[in-house]
Order: sequence, then structure tokens, then C-alpha cells
Amino acid sequence: MVLEATMICVDNSEWMRNGDYSPTRFQAQADAINLICGAKTQSNPENTVGIMTTAGKGVRVLVTPTSDFGKILASMHGLEVGGEMNLTSSVQIAQLALKHRQNKKQQQRIIVFTGSPVKSDKKILEVIGKKLKKNNVALDIVDFGEDDDGKSEKLDALLASVNSNENSHIVHVPAGPNVLTDVLISSAIFTGDGEAGSGFAAAAAASAAVAAAAAAGGAGNFDFDVDPNLDPELALALRVSMEEERARQEAAARRAAEETTAKAANEGHEQGASSHDVTMTEMTTGTKVETAERGPDPMEDEAALLEQALAMSMSSSDTFQSAPAMAADTTMAEARPEDQLQDLASALEMLKQTPGKSSGVADMSKVLGDQNFVSSVLSSLPGVDPNDPSVKDLLASLKGNEEENEKGPEKPKEGEQ
Repeated sequence: MVLEATMICVDNSEWMRNGDYSPTRFQAQADAINLICGAKTQSNPENTVGIMTTAGKGVRVLVTPTSDFGKILASMHGLEVGGEMNLTSSVQIAQLALKHRQNKKQQQRIIVFTGSPVKSDKKILEVIGKKLKKNNVALDIVDFGEDDDGKSEKLDALLASVNSNENSHIVHVPAGPNVLTDVLISSAIFTGDGEAGSGFAAAAAASAAVAAAAAAGGAGNFDFDVDPNLDPELALALRVSMEEERARQEAAARRAAEETTAKAANEGHEQGASSHDVTMTEMTTGTKVETAERGPDPMEDEAALLEQALAMSMSSSDTFQSAPAMAADTTMAEARPEDQLQDLASALEMLKQTPGKSSGVADMSKVLGDQNFVSSVLSSLPGVDPNDPSVKDLLASLKGNEEENEKGPEKPKEGEQ
């Protein structure tokens, strides 16, 4: 890359307000200057660029040759438009600024933007051109806008007087739909000859490739279709965003793989548990089958015998507990009829001796006098025969007692008292 110091002469005259270049002449010129400054500073780290005005209240140097691209852009911000362009003074002051550059090994170049009429005489311009050639200063001219008073002839004469080994160039940009930067990017000001030319042919070629691809509707060879040489901050931001998105996708894929692995492990554990249960069931079934094949176990027989003995002991205790009741029932059943009759007689005697029961006694005598009723009652008693002599004797005695009671006690005689 050619080591170079460049001074750019900005046309800020009143003609820059015209809108025949989109959006205005001055804005189109500013975009072109920004493109040239970026290509210059990036083609070689030691290249320097300076900015100066050619109109207004007078020719003024905004920035001396520097490699700080931000400082160059800041100098273009808020630039006032007005007055007429003074081409001769601008070129001479630019040559003086390059003469005082810090690195004397840098080649010298002046780039002039002329968007307004040129008032200077043709002969004076030729003299200035010869002076630039003598001091090894190259000159590039961008002719756009007004074309009156032989402007193109004057500029061609200036270029011819300064040109040495084709190190100087001129570009005529007609008004129209074409953007100023699109025309310059494919011109000799950008491409140069690589030796005595501009010194940033490689950067210009890359910019031209991007512009051509954009015009054809295709994509460039850069990531995200952004040239890092023209906009390094945007390219870096896009690259960082792409890396973050890639990292996020990788993390999501890794997390999904871990979840799948964990799910497969859980399913395998559940299958293992179910197979263990099946194995235990099969072992239990097999044990039962083996037990049935071997026959009854002696231990089980002993347990059954023990349970049977306990059941018998329980039934025996129940039998012993119910024995007194059964004996009492048997005793009552085996009681003799005479005893039953005696009990009946005792009950009748107690009823007769009860006070206030005189009517009951009379009724009882009537009952005992009814032979049919007494016979039916006695026959209903278990083990009692109404025809038994003992039973008859008992009934006769009861009847006799009833008759004596009806008669009452004998009254004593008067003499016996």
C-alpha cells in the first residue's frame, strides 16, 4: 500500500444548495468525502487525511492531515454553506498544508470537489498546476454541478499541467439519478494505478464490488452483506449478535439432549423395576409349584395339628361351662310326678292362705271339682298319669281340705265354755 497524505478541498459555496443531486449537492459531496476518507485511512494505518473549505468567508483548514477518522467526520458536521469558491487559493493552501506534514515519506495528494462555476483564469490554473508537479503533488478533481464559462476546459488544463505518469485524475459527474458516490467508487480516483496513483486501490476495489453487487440486486462476499472496511462497527455488532445466537441455539440443543437422556434413564429404571416385580412373581409362583410337587411340609402338618388341638380345647371348655345348665334341665325333666303334684298342692295352699282371696278359694274348689278339667291339666304335664292311684289320692286329699275349709271351725258349746 502507498503511504500517502491527502488534503480534500470541500466546495461549500452557495451553489451547493441545489437539489439536482440527491438529496442536495452538499450532502452528496459530504457522503463522497466520507467514503474517500474511510478508504484512505483503512488502506494504510499511517495514511493521513485533512479537510479544508474553498468558499464562505474565506479558505479555511478544518483539520490538518490526521489518521483519526472520527475527527475528520466531526469537522464536516455543521459546516456553513455560502459565498463563492476560490479554487486557486484553495489549491495553494492545501499544498502548503501537505508541505508541513509530519511524515515526510508520505506522498502528497490533493482532491478538489468543484460543484460551482470556476472564476479563475485558465493560465493561472496552469501555473499552479506546474508548481504542484514540481513539488510532487498529485491532484484529483471531481467535477459536478455547474458547467458554465468553460469550467470543464479550465479543469482539464489544470489537470494536464499537474499530471505526471498518470498520477492525477478527473471525473465529470453529470446531474441525474446517479448518486455521486456510486460514480466515484468505480472511477480512477478510487482504483488508481497502484504505484503512483491514489495508494488505496485495494479498498476502492472492494467498495466497488459491494456497490456493483447492490446495484445488481445480489449479495456481496461479506458476512451479512456489510463491508467491514466501510462500516467496521456495524460488521462487529452483527458478528457478535450472530455468535450470541449460535451460543443460545447450542445451549438449547444441549439442554434438550440432557432432558432426552434423563427421560430415557427414568424409563429404563421403571422397566427395570417392573421386570424385577415380574421376576419376584415368577419366583413366588415357582416356589408354590415346587411346594405342591414336594407334598405337604411336616412343619405345616404340625401347625395344623396344633390349631386342631386348640379348637378342641376351646370346645371342651364350652362344654364344661354348659354342663351345669344341662344337668339342671335333666334334673327337672327327671323329677317325679309326685313331686310335681306336691309342688302344685303347695302353690294352691299358699293361694288359699293369702288374705283377701276368699273368692279365689271358692273358684279353686270349683276347679278341683271339675274332674274333666283336672284330668286334662294332669295329662298335659310330662310324666304324669291321671289314672295313677297316687295322683288320685292327692286330688282327693286336696278336695277334702277344701270342704273342711268351707265348713269352718266348729263353734264351742255353752257348757264347754
